[in-house]
Amino acid sequence: MLFNLFGWIWKRVRKWNLLSLLLTAFSWFGLGIWYGLGYCPCTHWHWLVRRELGYTNMPSSYIKFLIQELTAMNISAVAVDWLTGVSFGLALILSVALNIRDYKQNRRR
Repeated sequence: MLFNLFGWIWKRVRKWNLLSLLLTAFSWFGLGIWYGLGYCPCTHWHWLVRRELGYTNMPSSYIKFLIQELTAMNISAVAVDWLTGVSFGLALILSVALNIRDYKQNRRR
């Protein structure tokens, strides 16, 4: 998640960041058609492991889960979803823009 949000900062990994963001978008919106908007196979696997370990009453959002676990704050699911979506959108816009800029600069050389 941190790489998705901030990987665009470093030129050396920008292409990988864009790929990671596009794969995330495919998971959320492509696989989300069948499994529900925002579906992530990694989260699904984590929930299965936690269920086997006896954990119940898990939130539907992994980000909400992390916020609760790390800070003990109970932020509404709607607020977490908005924060996640806006953060993802900004990271995607920045990654696309910087990758295009890098491509154009490399073409001029």
